[in-house]
Amino acid sequence: MNPSLASLICVCGVAGLFYLDRDSSVDTSNALWLPIIYLSIIGSRPLSVWLGVSPPSGSNVQLDGSPLDAAVFGLLLAASLVVLIRRRQRVRGFLTSNLPILIYFFYCLVSVAWAYYPGIAFKRWIKAIGDLAMVLIIVTDGHPVAALRRLISWLGFLLLPISVLFIKYYGYLGRGYTPDGEQMNTGVTTNKNSLGLIVFVISLVALWNVRSLITHKDEPNRGRRLLAQGSLLAFCLALFGMADCATCISCFILGGGLILLTGLHVIRSRPGRIHVLCLAIFLVGGMTLLFAGDAGVTHALGRKSNLSGRTEIWAAVIPAVPNSMVGAGFEAFW
Repeated sequence: MNPSLASLICVCGVAGLFYLDRDSSVDTSNALWLPIIYLSIIGSRPLSVWLGVSPPSGSNVQLDGSPLDAAVFGLLLAASLVVLIRRRQRVRGFLTSNLPILIYFFYCLVSVAWAYYPGIAFKRWIKAIGDLAMVLIIVTDGHPVAALRRLISWLGFLLLPISVLFIKYYGYLGRGYTPDGEQMNTGVTTNKNSLGLIVFVISLVALWNVRSLITHKDEPNRGRRLLAQGSLLAFCLALFGMADCATCISCFILGGGLILLTGLHVIRSRPGRIHVLCLAIFLVGGMTLLFAGDAGVTHALGRKSNLSGRTEIWAAVIPAVPNSMVGAGFEAFW
């Protein structure tokens, strides 16, 4: 198929998914677009990469970052703070009941004092505040559960079809190479594991939505919304194969299994059984490691028992360890 025609079909398909999934029965805030834009950038590539904007000459991208990206995140953070100030009562209630979050961010702020690059650490702390601000926008919405469902679904409608388009028809955008020179599918991201991660998160919510729509037959506009969420789940399954991320696939199997099992009447009637189910999964995993079954699981996922070349990374790192760090116990460990 011609790439231009494929692009047109993709755009129409994305618009169609948004149209099918519309639901006027739940009114979420328009501020939800702030975390959607924020996560669209975080879950794909920096805006400077999309626009092909080069960093200023003489600057270190790893340390200084991109001025364009900093400006965009600054605007999103400022807009989110305006929203949160208007919702200050709900924000105060949430933060008061979740003090460990504030303690963690306070500790991160204090740790700037002993960082190698305090200025850069402080800028990254401010960026991390953006993560918290976006979460607060979701949880302080009038319908937080519906806002979360809508947020992840809309992210999936945007990112996943475009990922398939890039992989199939724009290889220079949707494919890359591993350090070993093997080709990998990256979609809208820059790494196959990053692609697998966003597909994993979106797939769990899509499965959750599909199960909810199948179970609750009185949901408004159930038929077309089920078609939209089913299509999104199909995109997720297809991209799992394209990304070839074994960790995300195994996590989806576990997470998806829990979502389906907790929907059974025998589990719903006794919520305590969910804890038993999680404990059973934990014990099975522990027993597998105890009886050296991890190699079989690794091979079943299509990976080598030597962690798919990660041992070569250690082989390169160990000789570079300073001699001052190598004592008798350290040598024995290695």
